[in-house]
Amino acid sequence: MPSDLKRVTRALLSVSDKTGLIPFARALALRGISLVSTGGTWRALSQAGLAVQDISDLTGFPEMMDGRVKTLHPRVHGGLLAVRANPEHQAAMLAHGIQPIDLLVVNLYPFEETLAGGGSYEECVENIDVGGPAMIRAAAKNHADVTVVVDTTDYDAVIADLDAHEGAVTATLRRRLAQKAFARTAAYDAAISNWLALQLRETTPPFRALGGHLLQPMRYGENPHQWAAFYAGDERRFGVATARQVQGKQLSYNNINDTDAAYECVAEFDPDRTAAVAIIKHANPCGVAEGETLLEAYEKALRCDPVSAFGGIVALNRPLDAQAARRIVEIFTEVIIAPDASKEAIAIVGAKKNLRLLLAGGLPDPRAPGLVARTVAGGFLVQGRDSAVVDDMELKVVTRRAPTDQELADLRFAFRVAKHVKSNAIVYAKDGATVGIGAGQMSRVDSSRIAAWKAAEAAKAAGLPESLAKGSVVASDAFFPFADGLLAAAEAGATAVIQPGGSMRDDDVIKAADEAGLAMVFTGHRHFRH
Repeated sequence: MPSDLKRVTRALLSVSDKTGLIPFARALALRGISLVSTGGTWRALSQAGLAVQDISDLTGFPEMMDGRVKTLHPRVHGGLLAVRANPEHQAAMLAHGIQPIDLLVVNLYPFEETLAGGGSYEECVENIDVGGPAMIRAAAKNHADVTVVVDTTDYDAVIADLDAHEGAVTATLRRRLAQKAFARTAAYDAAISNWLALQLRETTPPFRALGGHLLQPMRYGENPHQWAAFYAGDERRFGVATARQVQGKQLSYNNINDTDAAYECVAEFDPDRTAAVAIIKHANPCGVAEGETLLEAYEKALRCDPVSAFGGIVALNRPLDAQAARRIVEIFTEVIIAPDASKEAIAIVGAKKNLRLLLAGGLPDPRAPGLVARTVAGGFLVQGRDSAVVDDMELKVVTRRAPTDQELADLRFAFRVAKHVKSNAIVYAKDGATVGIGAGQMSRVDSSRIAAWKAAEAAKAAGLPESLAKGSVVASDAFFPFADGLLAAAEAGATAVIQPGGSMRDDDVIKAADEAGLAMVFTGHRHFRH
């Protein structure tokens, strides 16, 4: 037999996820492979009529301490770690009655599922696997001799290799499975360590681990020369990672990035209070609105920037209905994402075969804590999610004139949207809809002017005689360092301003607002988004 092939004569199976277990174990047995197993796995195999040795008979020790100790034994780890070509290892095995284990099949206690299901602290701790990761790492380290399987989707590949090579597994498959094994234990430990950090309210632990499992390999990344893949992390948050794609071609890297931005934005609007729609292009909103119905909200959002909306992402905070679906499909749209959709709406969207429809199953909670990570050269930055919500902020009126009730409602609306616009961000809004958005400029005054220009262009497109910014309010994601940005908003027709405040020149900005007759409120919260 070639040296890269390793025959499998004995397998140890210990799984919490028993999907496909019986057919796989039966296939091993039919190929003359002896089976050893633990606890519930042993019972399942025995009840299926398979000959299987209990781990206690192998080790000579019973499972103890509520199952915490069952595989931590030299007859297990020696069987996994022994280098078959090493005479000293072989002598030790012979001296201590250790038999080789050629195939290890383990999936871990369901810690992530217990955590996602709201398990108590004690339940989460009890679902931290110890013996499983120890065996996986042992087998993966010794992948020159041992095949390790941690994913039920790999059962068929193992059987195919055994059949193709007369009961042996190739080095290529063993290495691939070893890589997956180490990645699995790393992701598992990352979920546990991040959970414990959260329990301790420790935001800067000395070591930070991040992990995930592959959801989708992609044809390329932001550009065709970049590779890319989509992974799900341990956080259970409604969005692209939880969504069921009803139809349409595969999502691209940019689609996923933009769709996430759209859905996080629209989630700022409570669906029990109002319908809301966000239209996103290149991770920035080009129109956001609320309304009595999704159709009304979509029409108002589209009016803000109908040119940029072409080829955009549409996010809704309520289940997609037929009325809204008919209108949305009238222009080219890349993706629609919603918590759910009616059968009629799904059929309407289905007529556009390339349009992706994603049903996320719920809305992400804008107040929920979480981690946001970004790579930099030689490391990565981690921060808490921006979970500040304008409804929870105490707004301070700083000008002689206080905003009217309508202005105040629009100010809150505009600040919700500004949270999801790349900085420097300026958002003009009126009657629960954006009317002009300036995003990602190096100068705040430039963002203000661009937003005003967008509002004027939108008015022209709608055949209106004056800019949509007339009578609007304006939100800034950070303070105005000078009065020029605020005065540009006043010149465009804005009547009220919401901003964090905190500039060394706040007094000058407030004075300019008073002289222009503007009402202005400070939030005390900045919403930089880079």
